[in-house]
Amino acid sequence: MRIEQLWSRAALMTSLTRASLPMFPDASHFFTPLVFALSVIAIVWASLVAFRQLDMKKLIAYSSVAHMGFVTMGIFTGTMQGIQGAIFQMLSHGIISGALFLCVGVVYDRAHTREIAFYGGLVNRMPVYAAIFLLFTMGNVGLPGTSGFPGEILTMVGAFQVNAWAAAGAALGVIFSAAYALTLYRKVALGPIVNPKLDTMADLDGREWVSFIPLIIATLIMGFAPSLVLDYTHSAAETIAAAFAGSAP
Repeated sequence: MRIEQLWSRAALMTSLTRASLPMFPDASHFFTPLVFALSVIAIVWASLVAFRQLDMKKLIAYSSVAHMGFVTMGIFTGTMQGIQGAIFQMLSHGIISGALFLCVGVVYDRAHTREIAFYGGLVNRMPVYAAIFLLFTMGNVGLPGTSGFPGEILTMVGAFQVNAWAAAGAALGVIFSAAYALTLYRKVALGPIVNPKLDTMADLDGREWVSFIPLIIATLIMGFAPSLVLDYTHSAAETIAAAFAGSAP
């Protein structure tokens, strides 16, 4: 997945938040059940497809599709929690997905392959890389203390207030995301080195450190102090939620 594709997804979700609900609240109410169904399908289906991938980059790309399902679901709840969670998830997704693609790029730059089966035991040769990869994997799963947690929990809380079945489907997707993300990490980083081509792999260099540090800081700050973002977006989310509630049938 290219960076411009991430930006196009972010632009689409932003337009839904800023245009669809405030300008077309009646139509948004009408299509809410359809959007909930499509969101749950995207979360569950993309997670299952991601689990079957043999390419690291493709796995993370399908993971990105699944996380966008949380965003659309949160937007169309029309609740403060759901809208706040969707906005937060968009910001967090840009950071964590970008960092995971960077993690793939680091090993691809050394081995020139993205095949999961090629790797294994990288923690023995690249302990710093393995630790950073673990941080962003946990963020992708939604571990508390990372930026992936507040957005997911808020969207599910908002969805539960409107449609408990949608929230249950999203929760199932969270379980699936933990399965494929942790399986990827286990296959790439843990265990003994069985491929002799990995014996010469070097750990992160200065250029890669510079790239990772801002992403690490943003992931942890947004995880431990989500109010820095939520307080800033509160007024906008309140306006959107009020417009949506005012047109409720």
